[in-house]
Amino acid sequence: MGIPHPIPYQGSKRKLAEMILRYIPDDTQRLIEPFAGSAAISIAAAYHGKVQQFLLNDLNVSLMVLWDRIIHQPFDIVAGYQQLWERQHGQEKDYYAFVRDEFNRTRRPDYFLYLLARCVKAAVRYNTAGDFNQSADNRRKGAVPDTMRRHIVQTSQLLSGKTTLRETDYREVLATIHSLDVVYLDPPYQGTSDGADGRYFAGLRYDEFVDTLKNLNQRGVAYILSHDGQAGAKKYGKPLSNSLGLTKLVLNAGRSSQATLLGRDVITYESLYLSPSLITRLDASSQQPTPTPLPLVSTL
Repeated sequence: MGIPHPIPYQGSKRKLAEMILRYIPDDTQRLIEPFAGSAAISIAAAYHGKVQQFLLNDLNVSLMVLWDRIIHQPFDIVAGYQQLWERQHGQEKDYYAFVRDEFNRTRRPDYFLYLLARCVKAAVRYNTAGDFNQSADNRRKGAVPDTMRRHIVQTSQLLSGKTTLRETDYREVLATIHSLDVVYLDPPYQGTSDGADGRYFAGLRYDEFVDTLKNLNQRGVAYILSHDGQAGAKKYGKPLSNSLGLTKLVLNAGRSSQATLLGRDVITYESLYLSPSLITRLDASSQQPTPTPLPLVSTL
């Protein structure tokens, strides 16, 4: 079937995953995604045997509960999704609204998966009360159960027994890195909107994030960062300063799906930044030293 992708998620790096994997050193013992989302890079790394241990984190608790079910109870979440998918027939619009209300009341992971499969552009949106409020894409019914089952079961096989899950602030995760870890950062707050982003419970301040990157550089952390980009003449996100000493690459992400819907042929380009320590690791990736804790440098 190829690389599975069980969680439809706007901004997923699934199409770019194999290009990004080129920049993960051969000596990497653990891949960390502080902004996990669809975990496309970890899934691809596991599929290709590139990395054997993973840490997935996201501030969205409902998302991480769903990840826990996918990895550890795949057949339960498959059964729940299939039941919801089958019940929607002939009443798709009203049934989506019903499931959305029930998810906001219960936070059940099978409800969340169904909403992600059916919502507009697979884009998570919350209101000020923290309730999911994205509308349904009434042109589609979501992945058929057999397809969803294959994606979920294969993902569980790839990540089970290898993955730690957390649901905390990204900086707490970054405080526990070892020398043979690689961090893949894909903050959803940049590249899509400025200030607080309705997809998440809290926004990410640009200056605060830059300070975090400086801290990682001081500690010698190897990281890969997806950040800003461009689709046609439209730019997304604020480019990072050259003072960080990062190596910037520009990846062709293919045709913009949004532009295609509007009848335009626009290519999307996304920036990928490599940290100085990652470049050093890539140059010496044939070595297999013992991992050691990296120092924690205060940014205060």
